[in-house]
Amino acid sequence: MKWEIAIKNATVSYRENIALKNISLNIKQGSFVAVVGPNGAGKTTLLTLINGLGRLQSGTIDIFGMRVNKKNINRIRKDIGYVPQHILIDPRMPISVYDVVMLGRCGRIGLFRNPGKDDHNIIDEVCEHVGITHLKNKPIGHLSGGEQQKVSLARALAQRPKILLLDEPTANLDPRAQNEIIDLIECIYKKESLTIIFVTHVLGQLPKVCSDAVLLKNGRIITSGSIHMVFTKELLSEVYDFAVEPPCMKMVG
Repeated sequence: MKWEIAIKNATVSYRENIALKNISLNIKQGSFVAVVGPNGAGKTTLLTLINGLGRLQSGTIDIFGMRVNKKNINRIRKDIGYVPQHILIDPRMPISVYDVVMLGRCGRIGLFRNPGKDDHNIIDEVCEHVGITHLKNKPIGHLSGGEQQKVSLARALAQRPKILLLDEPTANLDPRAQNEIIDLIECIYKKESLTIIFVTHVLGQLPKVCSDAVLLKNGRIITSGSIHMVFTKELLSEVYDFAVEPPCMKMVG
């Protein structure tokens, strides 16, 4: 089988700290993978590694069948969309929602080129898809947390990525906004046929389309595979160091 992401014996360090320790992980195209574990487990670092920004001390990572290195990482990253926990734009900046979403096209357009008709059409399409068309002309700082997260999703989708990385996309949102974001992510997955990697430490905030899971603890992968096999009381309790019941939700996939 050809894996869309293939990580082998990877160790990632930040200064003196080892964030991921000799991990190996294969992810197939079109899968929806939950990366679960307590704070400090290495979940965000795993996304950073896939996005080509992690300091790989040893091991290898192949994406789209290509060995990731300094020569090709910029080309690979064009096909990887990333949604952080919080929007990475100062809300005080006088920049509109439309312009923030257009930033997602920069990797395709280039630094010194103006967006063309096709780029504007893509922005209109993704804004409609995530339900922010009515917000396009508003300053980004005037939006609620849930609205800002929709803008982040739109910006990532504007890249036309093959892989979508979601780093705790419902963190610090109220319950209504959390449900809206989860529903939106499900719709995106069904429509776009993306490979999605969804990081969370809250088991009840996983979309029902989630098919696979990775359990991380202290920078190591405890187990990975089908979500039905991974989400057991024994394994979850091992990861969190106390008794954890599997989430009561009907997974599909």
